[in-house]
This record gives sequence, structure tokens and C-alpha cells, in this order.
Amino acid sequence: MYHFGGRECVVDLATLTEEADALGAAIRGRSGWGKRGVAIRQLRSLYPTLFSGDIFDTNVAVLIPHDEETLSAIWTFCSSPEFTDAVRRMDKKKNVTNGTMVKVPFDLARWQKLGAEKYPQGLPKPFSSDPRQWLFNGNPAGSDQPLQVAVARLLGYQWPRQTGSSFPDCPALPADGMETHADADGIVCLSAVRGERTASDRLRTLLSASLGQYDEHGLIAATDSKAQSLDDWLRDNFFAQHCGLFHTRPFIWHIWDGRSDGFHALVNYHKLAGPDGAGRKLLDLLTFSYLGDWIKKQRDESQKPGAEDRLIAAEALQAELKAILAGEPPYDLFIRWKPHHQQPIGWEPDINDGVRLNIRPFLLAKDVASKGAGILRFKPTVKWDKDRGKEPARPKSDYPWFWTWDETTTDFSGGSAFDGNRWNDCHYTPAFKRAARERSKKV
Repeated sequence: MYHFGGRECVVDLATLTEEADALGAAIRGRSGWGKRGVAIRQLRSLYPTLFSGDIFDTNVAVLIPHDEETLSAIWTFCSSPEFTDAVRRMDKKKNVTNGTMVKVPFDLARWQKLGAEKYPQGLPKPFSSDPRQWLFNGNPAGSDQPLQVAVARLLGYQWPRQTGSSFPDCPALPADGMETHADADGIVCLSAVRGERTASDRLRTLLSASLGQYDEHGLIAATDSKAQSLDDWLRDNFFAQHCGLFHTRPFIWHIWDGRSDGFHALVNYHKLAGPDGAGRKLLDLLTFSYLGDWIKKQRDESQKPGAEDRLIAAEALQAELKAILAGEPPYDLFIRWKPHHQQPIGWEPDINDGVRLNIRPFLLAKDVASKGAGILRFKPTVKWDKDRGKEPARPKSDYPWFWTWDETTTDFSGGSAFDGNRWNDCHYTPAFKRAARERSKKV
């Protein structure tokens, strides 16, 4: 019997290496960087994954084989139930210690034989059909969520490997043909607006290009939806499912006027938060061109049943979008870590600030249907209350919200004492922000 640790050691435990950098932070695992091995989560299920030499955090133990030819055997063992059982016999705590990992009995010859039988062509290359994973290939075909992926591709979204990023054994991907079906500006309306086809028609074309012949009802049923068509699924189920799949950080937003027969638009958030004013231009396009065309259509068809009610709802939605563009509270953006003179005025989003903060104006807009959902089809679970921890000292002129904010005052200019509380739901008017910008120019 071999052991992972001890005199007849098969592996090194990279987490045991520790040193301090110039700032005093502990850096662990440097000995494993750039090497292949097996990474094991040290909590609960001890989930293993193949390790390719990247930096890892302290909740992970990395086993680095002395001889890389034994990696297949080590992986076969660590990915089997026997490994978890063996570890848990030695350590039943939720968080398994590093030392326990290398004390597990390991029969090298046996696992070499089992590894050769299971992986005759060598260990598998990294792969995932889960669209939440970085290495996902971005194609609806073979995906765990073909409809979600298809909608994302229709809106012009691409996964990292499709944009030139690569990973060891996981290279960047060439074009797959779905790019030709992507909307140019990142706005797709469910109804025919501005001369564009309906979202469902365009989605069917993309699905056919990716899947060939497919069962529409089967794809919908696989999402646990009772919708009878793609039109119904897009209108009633897509956005809620999208928020659930991507952990309430949606990158496709469903903006609507509250009527099932009214205005519905799917918008690529990554374009809506585009740099150098591109996001504002896109919201302007949605507000005045797409929605404007829909409003004109309701006026032109005023004699048709429901047209007057659709017009009222659409004009109310347009008023909310105009308010977001202007940015008066509560439609303003607030970024806790940016000094006052760098706070966005109106719709000036920075995608690096994250969905949680950039989605706030849309959820705080007047509800068109569901309580707290604002002008979005579904309310994702997003909160802007106080984050954990405290900020180090910050000047009051740049960060007044860290100076004993009273949790209610708009344009709060700071109290008498610094407390560093990390509030995220402060509100500031454009005038207050402009004044801060002017002051910063004089310094």
C-alpha cells in the first residue's frame, strides 16, 4: 500500500507552501503553479477537478504527482467515491485539513490499472456542456440549456472562448456560424418592430442552424415550462429561468410595459453597459426608436381592439426609460467604491461595476406588473443593503456615504464621524454629482 504522504510519497500537497508578499498577504500553493495535478475542494463533498497549474484559493487542496505519468491513477482514485469515504473515515469535519489529504491509503498499482481501463486514450480534455462554465463552447447543440444559449446567441452574447480567451487544453474557438444570426445592436423585440422579425421567428432560425431538425415542444418542456410555443416561453418564462440559471445576475434583460400583448424587448446587458457612451446610446435607441416605433404603431391602429390601452402602457414605459436616462433618484446609479466625482450621471454604466448595481434603476422604476420588478419581466433576488466589512479611512468630500449615512437622505454630504459602513442603496441627484465633478477639476 502506498500513501499520498509519508516516506513513499506519490504527491506533493501544494497548499502547504506559504510565503508572504510585500503587503503582508499569505501566498499559498506557489509550488503547484504551472504544474498538473488534482484540485480538491476541502469542504463538504470534496469535489475534485483536474488542475492545470493556475492560482487557487485556500479552500482548495492541490495534489501534484512526483511523476506525471501517475496522474491518471491519482485522478481515477480522487474522482471515485472511495476517496471521499477514505478521507471521511479519517476526518469527519466539514472542512478537511490539508494534512488529512496526504494520509489517505492509496494502492498505486490498482488505480493505475483502473485508470488505464477507464481512460485508454489518456485523461479527458477539459469540457463542459453547462453554459455557466467558463470553458463552455457557446453552441446550443450539446448544451444542457439549448434554449437559454440560443437566446443569448441571438442577442449577440458570446462565451469567453468565442472571444479569443484560452485555457490549458482548452483553446480559443473559431466562429461556429451562429454569429450570422446574432442581432447587430443587442435588442430583440418579441413583436415585429422596426421592420425586424419577431423574436420567436428569429430564434427558430438560429435553432435550426445549430440543431438541424428539433422538437420545439420538447425543448420547452425540458425547461419545466408549460408554454405551448416559443412565443409564450419567451414572453412568460425565459427571463425568470435566465435569472435562476445565472444566479440572479442576468446578462439578457427582459424589459416590458406590463401587458402580455404589449411591448417586450430582450436586451443584451453587456451592450447596454457598453463603454464610452455606447450603453447610453443603446438605451436611447430602445427608448425612442424601438419603443417609439411601437407607440407609433398603436396610434396608427387606434381603431383596433386594445390599441388605446397598449398605447397608454407603452408611453408609461417610455417615461420610465427617459427617467433612467436622466438619472434623477431613484433612477440613479450609485457605485460605493467610486469617489463622488466619478459617480455616473444618468445612464453611464460601467460593466465592471456588476449587474447588481447597474440593474437598480430598472428595478426601482415604477412597477408595471410584479411588485419590486420595476420594468423587468421578473424580479431577480438583488439587494443593495449594507455589505459586510468596513472601509479604511476615506475623505468625506469623495466618499460622504462612509461618514455615518442615515440610510434615508438623498444627496447625503457626510456626517461628523467616519464609520466605513458599506452601503449600496444611496441616492444622489445629477446636480449633486455635477458639482462634485466641478470641484474635482479645481483641485
